[in-house]
Amino acid sequence: MKEITVEEIISAVENLCIEANYNLGSDIMAGFQQALKEEPSPLGQEVLERLIENAEIAKEERVPMCQDTGMAVLFVSIGQDLHVVGGGLTEAINEGVRRGYDKGYLRKSVVKDPFDRVNTGDNTPAVIHYDIVPGEELRLIVAPKGFGSENMGGLKMCKPSEGLEGAMQFVVDTVDRAGGNPCPPIIVGVGVGGTMEKATFLAKKGLLREVGKHNSEERLAKIEEELLDRINRLGIGPQGFGGVTTALAVNLEVYPTHIAGMPVAVNIGCHATRHKEIVLQGRNAQ
Repeated sequence: MKEITVEEIISAVENLCIEANYNLGSDIMAGFQQALKEEPSPLGQEVLERLIENAEIAKEERVPMCQDTGMAVLFVSIGQDLHVVGGGLTEAINEGVRRGYDKGYLRKSVVKDPFDRVNTGDNTPAVIHYDIVPGEELRLIVAPKGFGSENMGGLKMCKPSEGLEGAMQFVVDTVDRAGGNPCPPIIVGVGVGGTMEKATFLAKKGLLREVGKHNSEERLAKIEEELLDRINRLGIGPQGFGGVTTALAVNLEVYPTHIAGMPVAVNIGCHATRHKEIVLQGRNAQ
């Protein structure tokens, strides 16, 4: 049995919140650079150039790359043989978010009640997804999610008879309705299967995959490629100004489901699609 202190967790989450908002992922930057070579629209090219410049300024000057610094979403994988000491894990994560958003001068965007709309003042609580895995490590992924893109997602409880084409058309239609609102070029996370909540989780998890890395199953990778082509033929383009670069990637995740259903969820990530991660090693208990 190994252990890890809550202070280590707090410090790690604090840093991840800041770095995710300051530093664009290298995979997305590479996607911008490649899109710039392929985008025929002069206005689309200019937008891509400005996005690259914006990311470079944010990194160099240590400022957020976007004014919407998001609601903190965390994916937490904890080894079943790791013991958290000094407090609770959820409390530690929220304290890390609190400190990170304060220290990083990140906008506080969370309201305590969805109806009363009173700001919590520290961007907590976070949305936390836990996964208990074998081992003695703690993997933390912080994915700040802005709501310009979050609001554009969708869920459809498809009938099995709608088949693959029905699921794909829902994905394309969702992106088409979103238009320029989620700040393209976007990342499209798609979750199919499970139950209503499982499909939406899979779609959100899909946004964490590296741009250019397809599903390991060849059949699903081909579906991703076809969806990306159909989405980029919509003509929405960078920031909605037209062009062929509406999405950089479509990431499909699937899960077994019930004989009577086929849940299909779409979660859209903006041009930044922020996420940073760290793996913390436990130490031998004293």
